Parts: sequence; C-alpha cells; structure tokens
Amino acid sequence: MKKTVLIYGLIAAAITIIPMTIFNMLSGEEFDFKIGEIVGYASMILALSTIFIAVRKYRDEELDGVISFGKAFQIGILITLVASTIYVTSWMIYSTTGGANEMMTAFMDQTIERLRADGATEAQVNAKIAEMESFQEMYKNPIVKIGITFLEIFPVGLIISLIAAGLLRKAKSTVSVAQ
Repeated sequence: MKKTVLIYGLIAAAITIIPMTIFNMLSGEEFDFKIGEIVGYASMILALSTIFIAVRKYRDEELDGVISFGKAFQIGILITLVASTIYVTSWMIYSTTGGANEMMTAFMDQTIERLRADGATEAQVNAKIAEMESFQEMYKNPIVKIGITFLEIFPVGLIISLIAAGLLRKAKSTVSVAQ
C-alpha cells in the first residue's frame, strides 16, 4: 500500500504544482485572480481524482477485487496527505523566496478595483482594504501560512477520498456454488 500511496501522491502533487507554478509566474496586475482560483481548484480536483485510480488498482491487483470502505478511505487520505504536504512545501518555498508579496499586492489592487467597478462605497472599499491588510499581517506568520495553504487542498482530497471509498468498496462475494 505504501508504494501505491507514494506513487499516486507524487502524481497528484505534480498535477497541482505545475498549474500553481504557471499561475505564480503569470500573476501580476494583468492576471485575473478569479480565473486563477478556478484553475487552481480544478487542478486540485483533477490531481486528487488519482485517488479513484489508486484505490481501484490496489483493490483489483493487491486485494483480489475486495476492499472495505475503511481501507479505501485510508489509501485516499494518505494520498491526500502526501499531495498536500508537497503542495504546502512548494508554496512555502515560493512565498519565502519570490513573488508572493508582489502577487498579494496585485491581488489586493485587483480586488479594490473590482469593488469600485461594482459601485462599492468608499467606506466599503476602506473596510476591505483594512481586512486585507490585516490578513497580510497575519499571513506573515509561517504557521498561519502553512495552515491556510493546507486548508486549500486537504478538504478537496478528504471529499474525494470519501466519495472514492464509498463508490469503490467491494465486499467478498458470499454466493455459494451448489454441488
């Protein structure tokens, strides 16, 4: 099971990190962060869908076609943990060595611009600026940053693990052959 978890966890991590890397290279004032968010979560869903492949393969090749909900869920959640750990590590490396500050500033500018375009009052804009500045200050704490980043990807994997375990569980056949 370790080999299956590691292989599919690494595949899922790669599928999430590649779009994240491209997004980070493209992010700036001209980049639409809403589209980036959609692409990011879509890549997480695609990446963690490898859980279905891993559970089915493990069930069919290692367990003679039989797997409990618990074992299927265990495989899925372990793949999620591998992918999440690598995702968080990648983000921490990027955010401490590169353009996270510039990206956050561009995101803030774009959010304020959208608020104004949607007709927000100056009080609403100022409240949003204060909220975002407070978040930026909180986000400087590495523990908070790790937690927030982990909570971006882990719930997606948790949900997919539950669905995969429910759909792919298979009990031993109890049909007896008449003699």
